Amino acid sequence: MEQALETEKVLKRQRAWRITSKTLIYTFLVIVAITTLFPFYWMINTSLKSLTDYINQNPQTFFPTEIHFENYKNAVLNANFVDYLLNTIIVGITSTVLGIIVTILAAFAFAKLHFKGKDLLFTLLLATMMIPGELFQITNLITVMKLGWNNSFIVLIIPFLVSVFYIYLLRNNFMQIPNELYLAAKVDGTSDMKYLWKVMVPLAMPTITSITILKLMGSWNSYIWPRLVNVGGARTMRLIANWLMVSFTDEGTSMTHYPMKMAGVFIVSLPLFIVFIFFRKYIMKGVSRSGTKG
Repeated sequence: MEQALETEKVLKRQRAWRITSKTLIYTFLVIVAITTLFPFYWMINTSLKSLTDYINQNPQTFFPTEIHFENYKNAVLNANFVDYLLNTIIVGITSTVLGIIVTILAAFAFAKLHFKGKDLLFTLLLATMMIPGELFQITNLITVMKLGWNNSFIVLIIPFLVSVFYIYLLRNNFMQIPNELYLAAKVDGTSDMKYLWKVMVPLAMPTITSITILKLMGSWNSYIWPRLVNVGGARTMRLIANWLMVSFTDEGTSMTHYPMKMAGVFIVSLPLFIVFIFFRKYIMKGVSRSGTKG
């Protein structure tokens, strides 16, 4: 009898500990979620206010006194919005497609082909990941200025077309594919390129999908490099992120219409939110597969 009571007490303590631990974990997750989402809420809250409300409210309120959806309409109808958005779409799609092709070819070469100095070359590529990106931007800027590429789509696409991290990620995924498939294909007379596109690419599609999404998001959010290479040149060659930083400001009064600016930021950010929501499982799946051997 005493043993049964003791067992029941132990089970109750374990049950209480599980409930307490789960409560603490979910409380922590809720706090982190609120902290993460609050800036986005504040962006939407500001975008729905009038300029008068934004200026006169001190401190700012968590809800607009009047909802002004016309801020979104005026942001889209801005003279330069469509031009900069079109630039971003062209650069994003082109750099993503070309970058994926280069990444696939390089990853296949390092994973399956045999040539002298392969390991040394791959080690040197990985070593470049230790160099700060700002140093690459300086040397790339000097190079493109000498080539006369500034103020063009070429300078926005070519310099950062290759990502060593994406090559490393896809190469690890390719190495998980059994070599027996490659040897069998060679016995059947299949060329390397045919084997790559018919066998390896379909098998590595989750990782390639992840890389595609991440590459597109990086191009869409690019700010420093487009602004750097187009300083003093054609402002029409900048991307949407550059335009948002200097938009909706009256040149005469130097007053910025922040509600309209936040509306523009939300419109530009919305495609990335949608892409992440619908493809987040592919990103997680692709990264997890690339880091697992066997």
